[in-house]
Amino acid sequence: MQRLQAFKYELMPSGEQQRQMRRFAGSCRFVYNKALALQKERYEQGEKKLGYAGLCRLLTEWRNGPETPWLADAPVHPLQQALKDLERAYANFFAKRAGFPRFKKKGQHDSFRYPDPKQIKLDQANSRIFLPKLGWLRYRNSREVLGEIKNVTVSLSCGKWFVSIQTEREIQAPVPKATSAVGIDMGVTRFATLSDGTFYAPLNSFKRHETALRKAQQAMSRKTKFSNNWKKAKARVQKIHARIGNVRRDYLHKATTTISQNHAMVCIEDLQVRNMSRSAAGTTENPGKNVRAKSGLNKAILDQGWFEFRRQLDYKLAWAGGHLIVVPPQNTSRTCPACGHVSADNRQAQARFLCVECGFEENADLVGAINILSRGMQLLRDEGQDTPHACGGMEALASVSPDGLWIEPHRRSEAGTHRSDSFRLDAGVSAVGIPRL
Repeated sequence: MQRLQAFKYELMPSGEQQRQMRRFAGSCRFVYNKALALQKERYEQGEKKLGYAGLCRLLTEWRNGPETPWLADAPVHPLQQALKDLERAYANFFAKRAGFPRFKKKGQHDSFRYPDPKQIKLDQANSRIFLPKLGWLRYRNSREVLGEIKNVTVSLSCGKWFVSIQTEREIQAPVPKATSAVGIDMGVTRFATLSDGTFYAPLNSFKRHETALRKAQQAMSRKTKFSNNWKKAKARVQKIHARIGNVRRDYLHKATTTISQNHAMVCIEDLQVRNMSRSAAGTTENPGKNVRAKSGLNKAILDQGWFEFRRQLDYKLAWAGGHLIVVPPQNTSRTCPACGHVSADNRQAQARFLCVECGFEENADLVGAINILSRGMQLLRDEGQDTPHACGGMEALASVSPDGLWIEPHRRSEAGTHRSDSFRLDAGVSAVGIPRL
């Protein structure tokens, strides 16, 4: 099977190379914005949208024309990739996967991409890479690049330049080394609670740096906009934001790697983070209630990185030969795993679960994780798989012993990963070794 993987490194360019990369990123941004303005103008005049081929013909005219001759100084392939990005943005908009394309702004996600691997040379022994019209660039070689190079993306983040090398290589279909299944309940007090009783404490990266960020932003607001002191203050704000993101990303990678290596099947809730973190302010006519409390909860939810956690679990489990099963989140923390009674009164406190029907008492997050695992087993049963009955709550958890589950690898996409919402085991594949209840 084929696996697409990217390897990202920090570049160490010279002063001239930094100026060139800024020019190239600006040229790509200009071409993207100019093409988007042209498409909007044609739409207002009732004309059809130009395709990628038509935009490429216009790009040749722009490069050779008297108004923008400086476009010829940039490599042509990254400029064409900017037009491809615009075409993809329109496709996502028409498919209702994203909003209408917006103009790009200088200083936000500055990047350009080289799509032709024949023009790229990689010298890993000397930690350098050759890119058209930039020459050889040194980079911090933190790990080996595996596979055949497909494309290279150069990006600017917090004043530093990075190179992302996407490769493709042939690997054998992975077989999971782990033999256990686990359910995960996401939260704020506990970042992730596993159905085996373990849990991950929240990192709260933004909260840790909030005071420093506030002071840096206040200092920036007192500077004259676009002055040298304002630019220095802005760089300090960017540095704090970058640190917040890097710390959170590092924590999520370590947690997801540990989970994917120790479990063959992971069940997780299909949380709609955007809806959960929506503002409660309301309108002038219909003002919201408990706005400040909801604002603090929204900030805590967004600080956890739940969607990124799920995204990393998705591809890491696929690479390890495991499975990620997404279950509906309704009443997972209100259902008793012992008797199945569902009631809001079962959870009268944030961390305490007490069943009003049978008196079962346990941590509420652990109960949610147990119910998530049971629902994942139920989904497999509905698919006709050989799994234990999933309505047994605690008994279902006890039956999934760490050495009793083995799941055969299933069909994957060309990239070597699978989407959680389209999970389905192949016909005839069964989870064996789990005693039926």
